[in-house]
Amino acid sequence: MLRCGLLGRKLGHSYSPAIHAQLSDYSYELFEKEPEELEDFLTRGQWHGINVTIPYKKAVVPYCHALSPTAQALGSVNTLVRRADGTLYGDNTDYDGFAALVHRSGMEMRGCKALVLGSGGASVTVCAVLRAMGAEVTVISRSGEDNYDNLARHADAQIIVNTTPVGMYPHNGVSPVDLSLFPRCRAVFDLIYNPARTALMLQAEALGIPAFGGLHMLVAQAKRAAERFTDAAISDDVIDTIRTSLERKMQNIVLIGMPGCGKSSVAAALGKALGREVYDSDTLVEELAGTSIPDIFAQQGEDGFRALETEAIAQLGKRSGIILATGGGCVTRQENYPLLHQNGVLFWLQRDIACLPTDGRPLSQSGKLRSMYERRAPLYARFADHCVDNNGTLEETATQIKEVMA
Repeated sequence: MLRCGLLGRKLGHSYSPAIHAQLSDYSYELFEKEPEELEDFLTRGQWHGINVTIPYKKAVVPYCHALSPTAQALGSVNTLVRRADGTLYGDNTDYDGFAALVHRSGMEMRGCKALVLGSGGASVTVCAVLRAMGAEVTVISRSGEDNYDNLARHADAQIIVNTTPVGMYPHNGVSPVDLSLFPRCRAVFDLIYNPARTALMLQAEALGIPAFGGLHMLVAQAKRAAERFTDAAISDDVIDTIRTSLERKMQNIVLIGMPGCGKSSVAAALGKALGREVYDSDTLVEELAGTSIPDIFAQQGEDGFRALETEAIAQLGKRSGIILATGGGCVTRQENYPLLHQNGVLFWLQRDIACLPTDGRPLSQSGKLRSMYERRAPLYARFADHCVDNNGTLEETATQIKEVMA
């Protein structure tokens, strides 16, 4: 079996092994190496093919006996193959990955003004793709002629591409630019894939601008690398298949709805059925406050509780692949929506009001449950991606959600 993998300094959690496991039958490992270990690993390492990530994409170039035309033009390598004679061949499949992402978007680049945020290695690759497609490219960096302090001169930009790590997990919620500065923008690309929807993408969504994350690029470049490793063609159809599979695993299942509608019970049933971790935002609120929810209401009022709830949702919304049961009133704060939506699919659990319990629920005990529902129903509808009837059995409700996520 071929031994392949990913070379980097600090790799942490990587989706690459899961992607390559679906591409071919070679082994795929994570190789974390310090700079002083690089030469020995490249010249004496027992591997056949590797992907290369930060900070070694340029550092490996001198060890290559030959480069692909793309890698030579870019001066950057993210795919290495050890040939039969022991020499290394370097390629840049990030180029193929970003080109595939643009093609998937359906956006025509010819004649467009594109702003590329960031000036690192990924930026060089993105610029090369965009220019080859006929775009007029301007790179925005922290210093230099075109920077973040004079973005107004580029208000006519039509394409925005983020190649920086701004907004990447765990620093969710931060955006490199304000899209309202670009009234002619008609597409946003963000190379980040965790979270699934960055703050930049969420703003684009709110403004009605098509936005595309980096997961498709990641899979597409891996597919091209796998072809290099195995010296065999792989159908492009596999890119969508693998991306969709990863998206399903990465997306959170978020349950919203009235107090007592069954969110916690449904979450537990789904967790057992799907083998996913289950979290409850109310539980985290109590942990943050060090006391019960009724006591929080008594001591801090509803405003104090809502602030803690948003803090809890901010923490949990960063996670991937979990099931999250939320408090009934989380929809009363609009700022909770992007926190839940960045990685989640939101399901509104609907149950007859007459069946909703009130014990231990401060707001439900006020005797105005119906008026609460009438106020909140439009908010649930605004947050929700799907509505689910929860008047039947737990199994029936869980099945409805599993069918959506299948």
